[in-house]
Amino acid sequence: MPFFERDDVKIYYEEHGQGFPVLLIAPGGMRSAVPFWSGTPWNPIEQLSPHYRVIAMDQRNAGQSVGPISDSDSWHTFTGDQLALLDHLGVDKFHVGGMCIGGPYIMGLIKAAPERVTSAIVFQTIGLDGDRQLFYDMFDGWADELKPSRPEVSEATWVSFRNAMYAGDFLFNADRDFVRNCETPMVVLMGNDAYHPEISSRELAELAPNAVFIEKWKEPEHQGAAKQIIEKVLAENTPS
Repeated sequence: MPFFERDDVKIYYEEHGQGFPVLLIAPGGMRSAVPFWSGTPWNPIEQLSPHYRVIAMDQRNAGQSVGPISDSDSWHTFTGDQLALLDHLGVDKFHVGGMCIGGPYIMGLIKAAPERVTSAIVFQTIGLDGDRQLFYDMFDGWADELKPSRPEVSEATWVSFRNAMYAGDFLFNADRDFVRNCETPMVVLMGNDAYHPEISSRELAELAPNAVFIEKWKEPEHQGAAKQIIEKVLAENTPS
């Protein structure tokens, strides 16, 4: 089992296949980890690894990854881990795919390194639609599992961290102006529940200049067409 270690952070990751790199950011909220892909309508590790070098990772303090917690933590903390892992693996440019919390994480990568992200696949992103308490509760449930092993972390630090993650607007880690000016080619697959509001996916696709929107993709009868669109966008934006 490969791990990448940097300072006090230990990140678990997997690699599947060969070719141009694709970073995958799993669903699961704050518990985002590789095994969650197996419970999705279809698994991009299986779909993409025959043609790409697929890099899947557990986020900090999820799955098998661990790291410190401070009151300065926010989305940028995870972006730093993601880019550091890619640097460690010798990856410069890459595609990125993410589900659920992966939507804001993708926006963070594009903010930090737009020249490195060649395209993005956004599966049912989380977003704000009158549901902020859901995300606070999700964070608190994750934090409550960690607190017994983190007695050094104060309650004020947990609250500061939670607010830094989920007190924002729209996609939490990206506002509408950023998305309007985001030139990265992307495929946006629609969400349809409280954590993944339909309106967030639709607005992301409407605002992003180079977005393709897929409304139906979860049902078996729609998966083939959705996969073809994803494969086409990835192929068109893979450097020769």
